[in-house]
Amino acid sequence: YAILLIERRDSMTCINVNKLKGKIIESGFTVTTLAEKIGISKATLYRKLKQSGDNLSIKEANNIVTELKLTENEIMLIFFNNNVA
Repeated sequence: YAILLIERRDSMTCINVNKLKGKIIESGFTVTTLAEKIGISKATLYRKLKQSGDNLSIKEANNIVTELKLTENEIMLIFFNNNVA
């Protein structure tokens, strides 16, 4: 199932990139393969992750949720956690 993420000026902010990268690996993906699955270039995804997820679109975030099969708890920890490292 996909969960619609709350829109904030058409982009996500305050993403816990470390947790997202861990989930990417745990799910058997690489940043490159995930980028292909969500329809963006690997360079674009690497850049967005390097910038703490800034400018990650809502559509891209929803595609990540779908591809990684994130639970509601994981979504909250990754995309809505105020304690971003």
